[in-house]
Amino acid sequence: MRGMRRTVGAILAALLMVLAAGCSFATEDPDYVPPAPLPPLEQLQQVPVTEQTTLSAGEEVTAFVTADKSIVCALTSSRGGHLNLPYEANSYSDAANNKFAVVPVAHCELAKYTAPEPDDIADDCAGIGLGYLGGTALLTPEKAVYGSCRSGVTQMESEFGPEGSRDGPISKLRELAEGQNIERNGLRCSAYNGGVACGNVSGGVAFFVSREGYQLISDGGKTVAGNLK
Repeated sequence: MRGMRRTVGAILAALLMVLAAGCSFATEDPDYVPPAPLPPLEQLQQVPVTEQTTLSAGEEVTAFVTADKSIVCALTSSRGGHLNLPYEANSYSDAANNKFAVVPVAHCELAKYTAPEPDDIADDCAGIGLGYLGGTALLTPEKAVYGSCRSGVTQMESEFGPEGSRDGPISKLRELAEGQNIERNGLRCSAYNGGVACGNVSGGVAFFVSREGYQLISDGGKTVAGNLK
């Protein structure tokens, strides 16, 4: 009987040793430094494109808002500088604009934003009585621009800016989750690193915008302008 007890005890002890050997306990490494975010063009190129049917805002537009409601973007088109945006009043569909070529674009608006750097002001706004303000970014297949000639606030500011209503067409858009990419007409956008990157990967041009600042990328990433370095 004693021999059997010793045998059972030995078996239990062996089982406990096996279980202990198979268990591991994760401990936080105080010296761990997370990897730096990818540059915008690499992020757009390497992350798989997300299913975008739920982000459609019509047959010709794919629009989304970031999860923190800081940025709204649309993969859409332009005619003579007139943008087809589902959340901003626009004259894209006016018959007078039918003579212009349709150009695929990506356009973003920010709820909070920084001013454009002097070297990045793309228009003197002469003769139209408007100022050149930040808070918007536009990508065409050839270039990226931060800011535009306008007055007043954008729809994104009116809904999610410091005094925003939190109600309107942008509040009803679907979210693009952090780390996801979407694509339309050869242009891609990705929500990552606390902001949004949009680019023409094959053309080597892109922008990245966040509430902290912006980057304008050209020459396949060799040239980076903006206030984020």
